[in-house]
Amino acid sequence: MLTFRKTLAICAFVFTVIYLLQSSHSNKPHYTPDSLEDVKPGDAQVTPLATGNAPQPTRLYPPPRRPSKEKQSSQQTINNMEAKSLQERLKYHFPYESEGKFPAYIWQTWKSTPADGDFGDGLRGQEASWTEKHPDFVHEVITDRVAVNLIRYLYASMPEIIEAYKALPVPVLKADFFRYLILLARGGIYSDIDTEALKSAVDWIPNDVAPSSIGLVIGIEADPNRVDWKDWYSRRIQFCQWTIQAKPGHPVLRNIVAAITEDTLRMKKLGILSKKKIDKSIVEFTGPALWTDMIFDYLNNPQYFKMESSGKNITWESFTGMESPKKVGDVVILPITSFSPGVGQMGAKDTDDPMAFVKHDFEGSWKAASERIKPIIE
Repeated sequence: MLTFRKTLAICAFVFTVIYLLQSSHSNKPHYTPDSLEDVKPGDAQVTPLATGNAPQPTRLYPPPRRPSKEKQSSQQTINNMEAKSLQERLKYHFPYESEGKFPAYIWQTWKSTPADGDFGDGLRGQEASWTEKHPDFVHEVITDRVAVNLIRYLYASMPEIIEAYKALPVPVLKADFFRYLILLARGGIYSDIDTEALKSAVDWIPNDVAPSSIGLVIGIEADPNRVDWKDWYSRRIQFCQWTIQAKPGHPVLRNIVAAITEDTLRMKKLGILSKKKIDKSIVEFTGPALWTDMIFDYLNNPQYFKMESSGKNITWESFTGMESPKKVGDVVILPITSFSPGVGQMGAKDTDDPMAFVKHDFEGSWKAASERIKPIIE
């Protein structure tokens, strides 16, 4: 039975609860969109939790995080790249890491692919040799149509390169330029479609050379040891560019891409970028003469090499008559037999020689007759 004293106690408890609820609601801050506008950055502070009635924060969420200095610097670098030289932008977009692996790519160019009926039966065996000797490599034969789209994709941030490639008036100029562009961006092996792989690229590098210490493998095309050598070749030692192995971003590739781009746009501006008006031969413009100059420029560049240790510049004399590979910095130079076996001149040995790696048939069907390589007449 409910007594008077129990009834009084219940009433007191109910009134106490009601009072506490009203007091709690009247003291709690109300956050609305209007009141949030008055909150200044930095008002919210994180403080250690304590026992008792802890103070309420003055905003519902912390202020937005400011980007780190590293991210700001990176964004600023990207924004400032447009003001940099072409060389600097190429270096930024295609950094060179000499300690990385040689990419397992084989790049070739032709008018059609092996899947097309007009590919040419005479080229099928040569093209297939690269896949047979490199079964784990990605082997691509790039047509002209694919090449221009690939360059648009790889060099989208450098429109002057795309402009220069499209403006070149002769197919061989485009073919030369493409090999440097694809190796700079993706690395691997480039070889002309009329070459035959005699040995795997694994055998190109001497056993006592660590692949992580090199970034470019080249061969000698010509070593004409005679007084009238200028009648036959552009340089006393000429490096071949029908077969090149490189890691992406190598400085030689960066230099030659920038040089061809700038030279092409110069001629275009002067109105002489046509087959009959260009002021350089193909060999000097994009071919082995320019390639050879770029190699020697790199080997003698104090930015990459300590010149005081050698005491003199590296010239053709360092490579003439060589029969075994040489290593200069991160470049391996192969003797003439490696990429020109069986030519019967300039010290080149036959295709069965241990140093014979690639056979070139010198078809050059896409070249003008004056630009094709001819045997030296003794």
